[in-house]
Parts: sequence; structure tokens; C-alpha cells
Amino acid sequence: MTEAPDSLIPYDDIVQEALRAVVGRVLGQVETTGGTLPGAHHFYITFKTGAPGVAIPPRLKERFPDEMTIVLQNKFWDLKVTPEGFSVGLTFNQIPSTLVVPFSAITAFVDPAVDFGLQFQTAGEHEDDDEPLHDAENDSPASPVEAGPDDGSNVVTVDFGRKK
Repeated sequence: MTEAPDSLIPYDDIVQEALRAVVGRVLGQVETTGGTLPGAHHFYITFKTGAPGVAIPPRLKERFPDEMTIVLQNKFWDLKVTPEGFSVGLTFNQIPSTLVVPFSAITAFVDPAVDFGLQFQTAGEHEDDDEPLHDAENDSPASPVEAGPDDGSNVVTVDFGRKK
């Protein structure tokens, strides 16, 4: 069996950037409607808390030193979307907080209302890392759901299996 040659074109980076743009476009549409989500849509956004450009309150960084999941459903405000990322106001244990998240820090985006999800690899992340995700537990009426390729959802996982 012949191995595929190393690509001189960074396809995986290009595809991940394009799919992260999907997240930006969706959040941008919500921003233009004044932060109102249509119908039953709501989002679970998982991101690396230590990624460059992430700004979260110290108490949340201490509680979620690696990764956290936030829920955008009913209780969020001041959603602002830029080409690089977004900022949003949420409450955690009834304490208002503002979070700034670059799109490059996002590892998952799920809209359970329509069974849609995207999963991303971040720099230095390996497929065999089995560390559990820690939900942010921001004040929301819904509980987080796990979406994965085997749950029948429309989850797109981007991983081109780089050679080491």
C-alpha cells in the first residue's frame, strides 16, 4: 500500500478556517436581529480557555483551566461579532460576565434544535486526548448535550490526520 505524499497545500487549515467562518456567520445573523435566536435554536459553544485572545473572568479561568462550554439561548446579551471572534455577556451563578472568544479557540459548535454540529482540532490537540469536557454551567434553562459523529447528528469533524 502506498502512502499519500505530504501536501504542500494546508488543506486542513483552510477547511477549518472556512468552517469556523460558518460559526461567525451564524452568530453574526443573531447579532443583527438584536440577539434574538429564531425558533428553538440555541447554541453550545466549546472553546479552549487558554487560547490566545480568549478573555474570561479569572474565576472562570480557574474553574475551567483548559476548556469550557457556554450556552447561548435565553440569558445572554451584548453579542458582538468581529471577523476574528465574538464577545457575549452571560451569567454564571447569577454573576454577570463578559467573555471574548476568538473563532480560532472554538473546538465545538452545536445547535441541538436542528441536530447540527461542528467539531474542530486546535493547535497541539490530538485525537487520542480523552480528557472530559467541563460545562460552564452558565445560567440557562437547558442542560448541555453531547453531540458526536455516532449520535446520528449532523456533526462535521475536521481532522486530516497530520503525519508526525
